[in-house]
Amino acid sequence: MLTLPEEHRKLFKEPFGELHQNIEEILPILSKGIVYAVGDVVTHNLQRSGITPAIAVIDGYTMRSPCSRLPAIMGECMYVKNPAGTLTDELIRALTYAVLHPPVTINVDGEEDLAVIPLILAAPLGAIVLYGQPHKGVVMRTVNREAQQTAQHFLDHFIRSDA
Repeated sequence: MLTLPEEHRKLFKEPFGELHQNIEEILPILSKGIVYAVGDVVTHNLQRSGITPAIAVIDGYTMRSPCSRLPAIMGECMYVKNPAGTLTDELIRALTYAVLHPPVTINVDGEEDLAVIPLILAAPLGAIVLYGQPHKGVVMRTVNREAQQTAQHFLDHFIRSDA
C-alpha cells in the first residue's frame, strides 16, 4: 500500500488539469474520446448528459457525506478497498485491468480521490480523466506525457508500506 504523508497533501489541493464549472461546458470535447471518471457526482453528471465513461471509480460518497446522486453501474463491477490518503495495490491493479477491459465500474470501500494518479499513469495517451474539485467544479485532464510525468512526480511522494 502507498500512503500519502500529511506534509505532501497540499500538492493535491490545486486542480491537476483544467477546472470547469460544470460538465455541460466540456461535453463537445468529451464526446470525441475515451472518458474516465473519478467520483460519484462526476460519473452521475456524465451519465445524465448521455456519456458513459469507460471507467467509473466511485465510493458512494461526496465530500465525505453519502452521495444522493449515485451513478448507474455499467460494465463489469469490481470492489476494492482503499483507505483515505492511500493507494492500495488492489486499487492500482483494478485500474490497470479496467483500462484494458472497459467498461468497468470500480466501487471503492474507503476513498477514491487519489485514484486519478494511477489512472493517468495507466491510461492511453489522449484519454480524458475527469474528477470533481469540491465547491469549484470538475477537473478535466487529457492524458499526455506531461500529465503522466506529473502523476509520477505525485506518486513519488507516497510511502510504501506492507499494511
